[in-house]
Formats: sequence, C-alpha cells, structure tokens
Amino acid sequence: MKKLPKTKKVGSTRGFGPRYGSTVRKRYVKVIADLKKPHRCPQCGFVRVRRVSVGVWRCRKCEYTFAGGAYMPNTKLGTIARRAAKGAQVEVVHRTAVAVETDSVEPAIEEETTE
Repeated sequence: MKKLPKTKKVGSTRGFGPRYGSTVRKRYVKVIADLKKPHRCPQCGFVRVRRVSVGVWRCRKCEYTFAGGAYMPNTKLGTIARRAAKGAQVEVVHRTAVAVETDSVEPAIEEETTE
C-alpha cells in the first residue's frame, strides 16, 4: 500500500499543526502578518520602522524610538486618544477664558446683593 504525502503547513502557524483550533490560528496569522509588514516612521516618513520589543518601535533610518502598540506602531485606541487630547486642549483654554470672565462678573453681583 502506498503512503500519501503529508500536506505541508505553510505560513506563520506551520509549527502549530492541528492544535489550538482554526479560529485562533487565523487570528494569529493576521496579527503576525501585521507585525511583520513595513511601517512608516512618524518622524522622517520612511518605511523603515521595526519592533524592538513589546510596544517599543524604532526607525532604522533616523533612529527615532517611540512607544506604540504591542503588534502595531499605531493602534486605533492611540489614534482616538491623540484626537481627544488635541480637542481637550482647545476646550480647556476656552473654558478657562470663560471661567475668568464669569469669576470677574460674579463678585460684582455678590457685592450688589450684599449691600
């Protein structure tokens, strides 16, 4: 009887074999593929960013080191936080200006009511 050749597992999950389930292996492939693909440097703009360790990324051209996600240099949550921080600075300045105006008006009103 002739033996059939084994089918070869390809990709980053080749060492897992049938373990862990197909959904987990597919998710793993997606994460590792995103980790390995080239990323753009936020400072110089060249596509030379590599991961140094978990959450630490470095550009191989300009040596710029920055913090990012564990598997991606820019995460969705980080993008949202950056947007919120930019908006919060504008609101804080606006509220401070409004608070200064209201503080100057309130003592005048209080003086009138106390007399």
